[in-house]
Amino acid sequence: MARELVFKNGKIVLEDRVVDGNVVVFDNLITEIDDTPTEIKTSIDLEGDYLLPGLIELHTDNLEKHINPRPGVRWPTAAALLAHDSQVIAAGITSVFDALAIGDIRDDSARLQDLNEMVSALNDAHRTNALRADHYLHMRCEVSCQKLTDMFTPLAKKTMVRLISMMDHTPGQRQFLDPEQYKSYYAYKWGKSSSEIDAFIQRQLAEGNQYSVSNRAFVSDYCRNRNIPLASHDDATLEHIEQAVHLGAKIAEFPTTLDAARAARQFGLEVMVGTPNLVCGGSHSGNVSAAKVAVEGLVTALSSDYVPLSLLHGVFLLTNATVGLSLPRAVACASIGPARTVGLEDRGSIETERIADLVRVHILNDLPMVTGVWRSGQRVA
Repeated sequence: MARELVFKNGKIVLEDRVVDGNVVVFDNLITEIDDTPTEIKTSIDLEGDYLLPGLIELHTDNLEKHINPRPGVRWPTAAALLAHDSQVIAAGITSVFDALAIGDIRDDSARLQDLNEMVSALNDAHRTNALRADHYLHMRCEVSCQKLTDMFTPLAKKTMVRLISMMDHTPGQRQFLDPEQYKSYYAYKWGKSSSEIDAFIQRQLAEGNQYSVSNRAFVSDYCRNRNIPLASHDDATLEHIEQAVHLGAKIAEFPTTLDAARAARQFGLEVMVGTPNLVCGGSHSGNVSAAKVAVEGLVTALSSDYVPLSLLHGVFLLTNATVGLSLPRAVACASIGPARTVGLEDRGSIETERIADLVRVHILNDLPMVTGVWRSGQRVA
């Protein structure tokens, strides 16, 4: 049954300004925005809190973290998915692109073993309406992987696939330009000896040289033929950006240098930075800080990557004195900007005839805190 919902006395964050006023929702759509006081008794009094559009996350591997919460621990897939969904909706994320790795740099990776189960669990949850956020698939393709095309083809047919990206973790480039940094990072991460990592690096270099070019072409052609947005990943140089443009990419995910971010915008790519980088004040792997990219006005999309709550925190950090974005512009980086990039034209802003995905945000000790979430006009958190 259709129902009306009225939010009053809030700071409504629109695409171009913040207004003190009310928002009216009928059924699942926003129908009215005004600044006239209302005395409707059944209205929701926001008490001066912010009302934001539901946040849109294009790249998170948070589901994988719930499936493998500790080394050697394998959580039941369906239960992990529900925990992940609860975490993202509590962070104000109403549309989420679950980034699942297709191929990996290790043949024994838990990601490879869990991939089909994760996709099946997402499909089952969709069918039974078990999820509170709106979930889509983002296929993260490791182009140096020999088995990429075999793994990719059956999964790409899923209707939930709305974004595909190309990763290349071959040593000595992109995220790890310094081979020694690559070596120390993975030796610590995997608990391997120096000689074991050296042997692994040699295998990776050989596989990258053999498979990366053909796999990039395969993924690019697939996206172009089906009108699926394509993203590059960890671009470090002008040449990386030129390659991404040639392959038809629309998004540069997590550029690792300022030069790459500048080039991406010059070529018309959307530039995504990670909000953990913003919250922590820099990159965990020694690359360019997201704040520096934002100061130059290059950021068009934010991603929580591996900490869902950091997306909202990152939005408000963009408004600090160092970066200096207006709140509407900062919010757009986690809402209407990503929505337009992936063709979700029905959401992403507080505007009449948009889906009523809304987030109430209270500021406590300078930190944004989610105190209410509505998806399609229904309260979900």
